[in-house]
Amino acid sequence: MSDSRFTAEQVDAAVEVLSDPDRLKHAQEVVTHAAPALQRILNEALDAGGYLTASGASVAQAAQAEPLEQRLLAFRTLLAEETRLGMLVGATVGFELARVLANGPIDTTPTPPEET
Repeated sequence: MSDSRFTAEQVDAAVEVLSDPDRLKHAQEVVTHAAPALQRILNEALDAGGYLTASGASVAQAAQAEPLEQRLLAFRTLLAEETRLGMLVGATVGFELARVLANGPIDTTPTPPEET
């Protein structure tokens, strides 16, 4: 894969192609296999950005909100924010993963431990 740049129109067209459920079947299998490692990457990215620390305080604040309708709104907002951030990180990781895989075979030969 080259270091091509994409126009908004090209990205929109590619997203339209992805709307076909059969198109994503193999990708879903690959992601399911990689889920534990991808979850670790997501957690590291959220932690590095300070989101995990900030969200802890936000959850505590939301839990104390009154009346009930305000509490529900606060939790919905937190869930939407976490979902949005997860999607952004996931798309970023997916984009870079595609670049790595497109650059050809990756040497998976284990390296022997260095002697000390």
